[in-house]
Amino acid sequence: MAPHAGLLTAAVQVRGLTRKYDERAVLDGVDLDIAPGEFVALLGKSGSGKSTLLRALAGLDAGVAGSGELVVPANVSVVFQDSRLLPWARVLENVVLGLTGADERGRKSLEEVGLAGREKAWPNELSGGEQQRVALARSLVREPELLLADEPFGALDALTRLKMHVLLRKLCAAHQPAVLLVTHDVDEAIVLADRVIVLDEGRIVAEEHVELAAPRSPADPGFAKMRSTLLEALGVSL
Repeated sequence: MAPHAGLLTAAVQVRGLTRKYDERAVLDGVDLDIAPGEFVALLGKSGSGKSTLLRALAGLDAGVAGSGELVVPANVSVVFQDSRLLPWARVLENVVLGLTGADERGRKSLEEVGLAGREKAWPNELSGGEQQRVALARSLVREPELLLADEPFGALDALTRLKMHVLLRKLCAAHQPAVLLVTHDVDEAIVLADRVIVLDEGRIVAEEHVELAAPRSPADPGFAKMRSTLLEALGVSL
């Protein structure tokens, strides 16, 4: 069943969601609520169904067999691991792609991500981190009620990832979308999320609320304890 918009207390409501590829269940009866403004991180091993769930919420899995109930906001944006910028369009054109009369909004969005003055640059003139900043600007200029992020920092170096973590939390605090972040990185999930969910073989097997003071540091005992709990849920022995 495709996602549909509705009036709801939660920004996202998922009930009994299944998805199958070649008769293999990739999602197996998933139930999930995400509150407006809540940041949820989704962890899981490769093949656990993380990206399949994200694509279902984004309405990008047409033709995939499955069932269940999906209710999402009308305004949804997606950020992928690669920036997916159009190489033949300048930065501002990429940000406002598909919008009419939005150049000023696009400039403001670029300023928010630290790229003021780069409106006329070509994508290949930007670093990988800068390209992801443009992708974030493109998503947030639409003021989404739900932001879906599929390993958006997976291809970046460690220092750039840390900078992007700070930027994403700042942007989410300013715009207040509900967020679902798919990641393999346990520390990234703890640093960014209000709640972390672990998916295994298409089912939610663990859920942890992150109640650590900001800025969150891996050196904090509470951080280390949560990391251990999540690694155990992922089946990783320390």
